[in-house]
Amino acid sequence: MWQETLVEKQVTYTLNLNGQVILIENVPARVNEETGEQFFSPSTVKRLQKTILEQAEPDYFIQVPVYNYSSSAA
Repeated sequence: MWQETLVEKQVTYTLNLNGQVILIENVPARVNEETGEQFFSPSTVKRLQKTILEQAEPDYFIQVPVYNYSSSAA
């Protein structure tokens, strides 16, 4: 029988919203040790949605390189 092992961790939540990449750091999640899948409590999801929708001033900005898989050499 297969058994999941979930561990409480702080993760970075990534969202692509209308072409803008948004990162929220230090989000509490239960993470499956085998697959890396992240699970968030309902209260965490609510807070993530509120943070994104309020569009408050971010703590800082970063630059992110973007590559297009279909145009990269084989």
